[in-house]
Amino acid sequence: QVQLEESGGGLVQAGGSLRLSCAVSGRTFTRYAVGWFRQAPGKEREFAAAISGSGGATYYGDPVKGRSAISRDNAKSTVYLQLNSLKPEDTAVYYCAAAETPTYGGSWDYYDYWGQGTRVTVSS
Repeated sequence: QVQLEESGGGLVQAGGSLRLSCAVSGRTFTRYAVGWFRQAPGKEREFAAAISGSGGATYYGDPVKGRSAISRDNAKSTVYLQLNSLKPEDTAVYYCAAAETPTYGGSWDYYDYWGQGTRVTVSS
């Protein structure tokens, strides 16, 4: 059983930064690609970023491209999403997800396991 737990969300002013963490427990961590998605109130879940099992490849969705960085510490079984230059429209619940493959994907249905989410609120 693979479990994911997000942390690091909170309230931040526009222009600020946050680092989200996703701790993954279960089997061999490097087997899993990990993605971050977000869902704002009344909107569909959208892709933010993903990283391959080795950490050697990353992929960003348009909403956060150029303002974010995804990384992973395989020794700690944790994936991070650094969010910079935050805007009020970044307000959402951010979810991390793991796929049963080391190759990343950009679609929510590519992923097999999900965390409960961490809320990010950006004030103007």
